[in-house]
Amino acid sequence: MKESSSSKHDIFDVRKIRRLVEMMKEQDLVEIDLQQGEVRIQLRRAEAFAPTAAIPPAAAPAKPEPAADKSPPPDDGLLITSPMVGTFYAAADPDSPPFVKVGDHVGPDTTVCIVEAMKVFNQIPAEVSGRIVAVLVENGASVEFGQPLFKVETGG
Repeated sequence: MKESSSSKHDIFDVRKIRRLVEMMKEQDLVEIDLQQGEVRIQLRRAEAFAPTAAIPPAAAPAKPEPAADKSPPPDDGLLITSPMVGTFYAAADPDSPPFVKVGDHVGPDTTVCIVEAMKVFNQIPAEVSGRIVAVLVENGASVEFGQPLFKVETGG
């Protein structure tokens, strides 16, 4: 699983993408376009564009769950946010249980969800240790850069 220099320069590394998203926010950038060989990644801030119709995934629930809320919760815990625009999936496939649920303990390397962007399924690690206290997005929902996905309680 360890690769020498190629993994250090992988433009699809989630931590690097998160850093790029933070840089975009700090510098008020609208778009970043990177290319490495034949592989290309484009990051665009959602507020810079008019809303577009998303193609609903086959596994999307018929009606929204009332617990799913896009507004950030109060600041009494850490948030796991989306590092990219895409579609949120709580499980690897429709027949699998969710990666995490409220009450589960996670570590920095725990996969908490998948965000699909341009037919690429990106596993999102927690990057924090603690207990999941809220799932803030419903399965199959579209997510934006920096949108809160989970609330994690770290104290105690």
